[in-house]
Amino acid sequence: MLAHKEVDLITQKANTLIEAMPYIRRFNGKTIIVKYGGSAMVDDELKASVIRDVALLKLVGLKPIIVHGGGKEITRWASLSGIESEFYQGLRVTGKETMGIAEMVLNKVNKELVGLMQKMGVNAVGLCGKDGNMIRCTKKMPGGKDIGYVGEVEKVNVDLLETLMERDFIPVIAPIGLSRDYEPFNINADDAACAVAKAMNAEKLVFLTDMDGIFMDPNDKKTLLTSINIRKARELIADGIVGGGMMPKLQNCIDAIEQGVSRVHILDGRLPHCLLLEFFTQKGIGTVILKDPVL
Repeated sequence: MLAHKEVDLITQKANTLIEAMPYIRRFNGKTIIVKYGGSAMVDDELKASVIRDVALLKLVGLKPIIVHGGGKEITRWASLSGIESEFYQGLRVTGKETMGIAEMVLNKVNKELVGLMQKMGVNAVGLCGKDGNMIRCTKKMPGGKDIGYVGEVEKVNVDLLETLMERDFIPVIAPIGLSRDYEPFNINADDAACAVAKAMNAEKLVFLTDMDGIFMDPNDKKTLLTSINIRKARELIADGIVGGGMMPKLQNCIDAIEQGVSRVHILDGRLPHCLLLEFFTQKGIGTVILKDPVL
């Protein structure tokens, strides 16, 4: 006969599954975009945890797509090649040689993620925006400055993505696009994820970051905003409460929702199983951005 502690543990697990049921039912068959980046990409245990969670989302009926970055690896390989990384307004200045390094690194990261996904028992296909002419872009000129082969997404062709998902594959996308002259361009992974989410009419767009979410006061963890609408998000940007790397991320959230994405989540990817906690529990974690007023 089971001891009381064992019974309590089993009951707790059962209650967790029961709590998840309405969320699984609600999001069954819905497209979910996961922008994967930050420390969760360089820590092997966290990487395995994230990929396991995405695999579980797939197995319970959701339709995930991963869009990943690789900035830290690109910086490391550029340094090994004698190239000092330079950034302008948070974007990597990308000369021709750096573009070659970025393609090499992102392809390596892409295939590692696909391999992990296969290990979890689900089929995945590694892609970049070149494949199937998927992501077309123009040259990005922040403040009118030429920063090299950095792309602004112009159009996402979803034909290949839809075909793969109909065949039960998880697309894993590296943020490289093609210009009208068929030159490769490095795209900010947040921008790429946002563009894919809009083109696929995604139910959710999730940014895995190195932050707990959005705070009214970054120095006070108690000021975490668990839920805001796009009006409040604009106020946070205009009032200077949100700045640095979070500002363009939040602007991407606003743009995605205005283009039809139901909700956008900003989660701390360093927290094990953050995706499952946000998707399938009542309390959730991180910050969710919605279109309608938060009641």
